[in-house]
Amino acid sequence: MGWIITFVILFLLAILPLGASVLYDAEGPRVRVVAGPLKIQVFPLKKKPKKQKSGKAKPKKEAKPKKKKEPAEGAAAPAPEKKPAPKFDNGGSWTDFLPLVRVALDLLNDLRLKLRVNHLKLHMTMAADDPCDLAINYGRMNASLAGLIAQLERFLVIKKRDVHVDCDFAASETVIVARLDLTITLGRILSIAVRYGVRALTTFLKIKKQQEGGADL
Repeated sequence: MGWIITFVILFLLAILPLGASVLYDAEGPRVRVVAGPLKIQVFPLKKKPKKQKSGKAKPKKEAKPKKKKEPAEGAAAPAPEKKPAPKFDNGGSWTDFLPLVRVALDLLNDLRLKLRVNHLKLHMTMAADDPCDLAINYGRMNASLAGLIAQLERFLVIKKRDVHVDCDFAASETVIVARLDLTITLGRILSIAVRYGVRALTTFLKIKKQQEGGADL
């Protein structure tokens, strides 16, 4: 019975979604960390009320400015201090570094396929002084957003998107509401970490062996 409970707990942890939710509206930007049903706001942090100090503060004494000593007549001016020359770190071989770059690129590619955009929202209400300019800008914005969303859907898995552009001829400025919810399960994070951790370690050991005069990559 104990192993069944353990299996259930591990399964629930594996499918636990982790991620972030970013929102921008009239109240400004807000960022929340998501862990399953739990959402914790990390920006902006809630300010704690300051405690009022009892009693009157004592007035601070004004510090008198110190007079600079002038060099005596006929004395030579002090020589300017020489700044040390910048030091450059010793670099490694570019050919040895390339295999690690390939591992990093494959990791990022795999990560974007595992990442889920649960909600992509963009509501824009455009405004302009001239109605003709507003109509032209409205058409351009719709065309630009259509191309942008098409590119995003090529690289990311978007479950729900809500993109809408509107015009308000009476508004004084353009306003926008944007939201982005990103999640990835804990199981996928661990899978990627183990797979590419082993691959990176293997690549690093091969590079060390080659540098010590072993077999080529």
